Amino acid sequence: MADITSWLKKNLSSFEPDEYLALNATRHLGKTEQAKLFSPEIEKMRTAEGRWYEAIMYEMFLKMTLESREIKALALKGVDVPHGSRERIKLGQNGLFYSRCGDITVRGNGQDLAEFDLLFIDHNNHIGFAEVVTSASDMKEFEQEIAYKRTLLGYLFDQKEVTFLLISSFDVTNYVVGRRLVRTPRTLNIQTASCEEIKSQITQKRTGQHHTRPPRHEKFILARDIPLRHPFDYEKYHEYEKTKVFTWVSSTNGKGDRPGPEDDTGRLVKKILYGAMYPSAVRSLCRNHEFIVRGERIGYDEIMKRYSKAVLATDLPGFDPIIYLRNRRKQEYLKMVQNGDGNFKFERFTPPKVGFFLWLESLQPILGARISTSILDAFSQNGSDK
Repeated sequence: MADITSWLKKNLSSFEPDEYLALNATRHLGKTEQAKLFSPEIEKMRTAEGRWYEAIMYEMFLKMTLESREIKALALKGVDVPHGSRERIKLGQNGLFYSRCGDITVRGNGQDLAEFDLLFIDHNNHIGFAEVVTSASDMKEFEQEIAYKRTLLGYLFDQKEVTFLLISSFDVTNYVVGRRLVRTPRTLNIQTASCEEIKSQITQKRTGQHHTRPPRHEKFILARDIPLRHPFDYEKYHEYEKTKVFTWVSSTNGKGDRPGPEDDTGRLVKKILYGAMYPSAVRSLCRNHEFIVRGERIGYDEIMKRYSKAVLATDLPGFDPIIYLRNRRKQEYLKMVQNGDGNFKFERFTPPKVGFFLWLESLQPILGARISTSILDAFSQNGSDK
């Protein structure tokens, strides 16, 4: 029997959302979000459109799953997920979970490692996923994200290949990244009408009317009930990668080839958190690196006054240095990334309602000036020689 991508290619003509699907998909949006679909404020409207278009594709796959033998099961999402199945985030969680709004995620030690727009099982009992896009922005990061999701699912379900469907409301092949993605094995691009065309079929008054939930069926399952084929202890994998860096820095002074992932588990680690720094380490860093928060340059005294903790980390696979500063007055961390001059500038906040915040909160001061400087010198663009 042909694989699911071959079957979908033969049925591409069926991927044209009709009025019923467009209206039924609004059941996954709250009233405020439904109103934003027709907002004159473009940014708000586009955000709501993206969420709505994703829901339309989910509704389409609900229908297709019942009609096709190629799809053995589809993971429910959105308002179809019982509230009791949406577990609160906490440290130690590993595997498939649902967010508060019913999104499908894989958590590692409570941190959301990846989110999946659609998750399905084909007739060969292989897991596959789909991503739904309405904009070409951030396509480079998107390509890296897809590669990571394939690696993650391939490990969790012991698959050499993972089917990926790229569902779009525009022609992704107009972009270099889009063309590269579409050429990768076991990948299919499904292009539908644009959001504007689909939305022209409905009116704001009708968005809250006559919603239909999917019937109870053995093909509709909860993502968290899909059994993993590999044990998954993300914190253990993280600690192993962290130890490798400490050993490398101590033995080579950060010179020579950087430590890379030696096995499958290493490729799952997205970021290494080395720990919180003692004040002496922060003081040492401030001698060689400037900290810039929204255009304001702050030194050691101001950092210690405003922030109660500084955590040193590196993003993988590039080992880009990051410092997370814990605000003394608010439950948030400031993510500080390195610019071309080797200084640290504010990028965004880490809010308290995500698992990564809990992990940052759990870290205690263990890094002195010497090891902190050594790590930064090894991975920094300018090190301490600027």
